Amino acid sequence: VQLVESGGGSVQAGGSLRLSCVASGYAYCIGWFRQGPGKEREGVGVINPGGSGAHVSDSVKGRFTISRDKGKSTTYLQMNSLKPEDTAMYYCAAGPFCTWRPDVYDYWGQGTQVTVS
Repeated sequence: VQLVESGGGSVQAGGSLRLSCVASGYAYCIGWFRQGPGKEREGVGVINPGGSGAHVSDSVKGRFTISRDKGKSTTYLQMNSLKPEDTAMYYCAAGPFCTWRPDVYDYWGQGTQVTVS
């Protein structure tokens, strides 16, 4: 199983980015996590294999949306109204359970950096 994230970059506060995660050969839950400098890894979105169960954390609710395109094995994290505190490395992960716990996920991508100034 390979997970490849893309879409990160540098934006000004209030801007938007869409992160993509392509998962090869895997049809389980996908989680988006982020880790800022000196901070613990934080879950920001989880979605089930069918895409019907999609949730974002309270810290990003109303600004971020998680979605899934099964046909392309791609999961997206649409991030709007970005704030400087959203600056972090963003990772997608795949696992058998849709949970906020990063230790439950079996596979991780390499991460994509998001910087908001």
